[in-house]
Amino acid sequence: MDFIITIILGILPSFIWLLFFLRRDVHPEPKSMILKVFFAGALVAPAAAIAGTGFQEILLALNLSSTSAAFLLSHIFLGVALIEEILKYIVIKFLVLSHHAFDEPVDAMLYMIISGLGFAALENILIFLSQTILGQTFGDVLSLLIYRFLTATFLHALCSAIIGYFLALSICNTKNQFRLISIGLGLGVLLHGLYDLAVIKIDHSLIEVGGKVVVLDPKIFNMASILLLAILIGLAIFVIQGFRELKKIKSVCKI
Repeated sequence: MDFIITIILGILPSFIWLLFFLRRDVHPEPKSMILKVFFAGALVAPAAAIAGTGFQEILLALNLSSTSAAFLLSHIFLGVALIEEILKYIVIKFLVLSHHAFDEPVDAMLYMIISGLGFAALENILIFLSQTILGQTFGDVLSLLIYRFLTATFLHALCSAIIGYFLALSICNTKNQFRLISIGLGLGVLLHGLYDLAVIKIDHSLIEVGGKVVVLDPKIFNMASILLLAILIGLAIFVIQGFRELKKIKSVCKI
C-alpha cells in the first residue's frame, strides 16, 4: 500500500501538467495514444540512467577527475541532458510521427510534452522512493511535491516542447528538416544542462546546521537561482508562443 501511494505521489506532478497542456489542444488526441506515449516516456528513463552511468565510466576512463569542471560539464550536458532529450525524442519519432493521430503541427509539441512528462513521472517516483517520503511529515511531502511540480517536472515538459516546436517546423519545411531538428535538440539540451548546472550550484551553496539550512555562498546561490528562474520563465513564454504560431500554420502545413 505504501508503494502504491508513493507511485501516485510521483505521478501527480506530471498528471497535473498533462491536464494543463491537453487543454491547449483544440482537437483532442486519442486517449490510447496519450497513455502510450506517456508510459513510453517513462520507460526510457531507466535507459537514460544506465546510459548516463556508462558515460560517467567513460569520462573516468579518460582520466577526468570526478571533481573537475570538465567532468561536471561533460556529465551534465552530454551524460544527462543530451541522453534524456534524445530518448524522449526517439519515443515520438517511432510511436507518433507515422501514426494517423498525428495530423497537425501542434501535435508535435503536445506529444513531446507528454513524453517528457512520462519521463519526469518515473524520475519523481524514484526520487520519492529514495527519500522514503512516507516517513516524513505532511509538510515535507507537500514541499517536495510542489518543488518537483514547479521545477524538474515543468522543465522536462518545456524542454520537450521546444524540441517539438522545431520538429513541427521541420515537417512543414522538409528542405531544412535536419537543421531544424538539430536546433530544437540543441536548444533543449543546452537549457536542460544549464538548469541542472544551476541546481547543482544551489545545492552546493547550502548546508544544514542545527536543523537549519544555511547559505554558504550567497553570490553563487543568487546567481544560480536567477538562472534557474530565467530558464523556466523564458521557456514557458516560448512554449506559449510556439503553440500559438503552430496553430496558425496548420492550414498550410500538410502532414
